[in-house]
Amino acid sequence: MLAATGCEQKKDEGAATMLTEIEQLYEQGNYKAALDSIVLLRARFPKALAERQRALRIWQEASLKQAQEDIALTDSALQAVTAQMQAETRIYERNMLGVKKDSLQVRYEALIGEVRIIRKKMEDNK
Repeated sequence: MLAATGCEQKKDEGAATMLTEIEQLYEQGNYKAALDSIVLLRARFPKALAERQRALRIWQEASLKQAQEDIALTDSALQAVTAQMQAETRIYERNMLGVKKDSLQVRYEALIGEVRIIRKKMEDNK
């Protein structure tokens, strides 16, 4: 019985160590690496419930921050393409910029929807 408890404590320590690393990645703004590490934490430590619960919160926060960064980049690209499109006099190039603008607009709207969903899930998990 003691061996099982000792083994379980080592597993929990591994999960706690991994969670600390995840928190550091998040604080450094390395959201992709934090999300990837959370996937590993879930796979390696399925019974470390406290760590997994904290990791869920970090997952949501990192996903939100990553989506917000993507929104900012997409919005900047959308504004730049719109300006190029308005300045373009050649029909073919203007049409191609229009296609690019439409693609960026769809991406922008999808990211806005993603942020709404993440915020809703965060509210539900409080």
